Amino acid sequence: MTLDIALIGAGAMGGAIGTRLLETGNNLFVFDLDADRVQALVEKGAQPMESAAMAASKSDFVITSLNSAKIVELAVFGSGGVVEQARAGTVIIDMSSIDPMATKQLAKQAADKGLAWVDSPLSGGAPKALTGELTLMAGGEAEHVERAYEVLKHVAANYTHMGPAGAGQTTKLINQVLCGLGFVAIAEATQLALDAGVDVAKIPQALKGGRADSALLQEYMPRFATKDYRRTGRIDNMVKDLNGAQDLARLTHTSMPLTALCAEIHRMLTSAGLGGEDQAAVMEYFKGPDKTQFS
Repeated sequence: MTLDIALIGAGAMGGAIGTRLLETGNNLFVFDLDADRVQALVEKGAQPMESAAMAASKSDFVITSLNSAKIVELAVFGSGGVVEQARAGTVIIDMSSIDPMATKQLAKQAADKGLAWVDSPLSGGAPKALTGELTLMAGGEAEHVERAYEVLKHVAANYTHMGPAGAGQTTKLINQVLCGLGFVAIAEATQLALDAGVDVAKIPQALKGGRADSALLQEYMPRFATKDYRRTGRIDNMVKDLNGAQDLARLTHTSMPLTALCAEIHRMLTSAGLGGEDQAAVMEYFKGPDKTQFS
């Protein structure tokens, strides 16, 4: 069945989601302040809209893929925002990674306007969006989460309802803690292997199926070793998410010493001008001076 979907935010992630939705036969109405991003989707069959409100007026579902809770709030509730022309019962699917507490408030505001809200942040990045293999963790009322799946089944291989509004965002923060720590650990291990003269290219295969194996190891150790920094994500986005996890930890009185160190490493990389680089550039923290290989 062809769906009418509004996409608000067509950056790297939103663009990949939009591309997949078009390839799976849906109608896409797209708005972004960056005309080039919109044009990239128009060339694939999307229809450009002059505002988020106009995009919503033509759609039963609205996807937001934006960088912060404040931007999401403006896109939905601000001047020219979604609520100005959205149909009653429209399902807003926020695929941004934002603060769980803010999400709860946004969901309440949407409900007051007769709109449904599902927070459905993602794991897998643009490559998995393009192949329909994202992992999605959803928060919201059960019936709304089920309706959102009509859209999200086109981009997701794993879709889990985690609880009420904000639960999806909380789960994403947990995901980011695990990923952030994993990136740092694998980069550190990669540098040790390089310094010790081990053939790093063989390590992922050697450890495959063992307790140290993971999707991160298989994808990123080769990239760390070869300084392959092709962008599929950004270090400064990881900083945002780790900051969010630390904020939540303060509210819940949770001790997270390793996350604190991991966040500080990412902040140092951002301060060094690497915030816009791919997560693989965390390797730059460990490269150090040239060393004589161990023998």
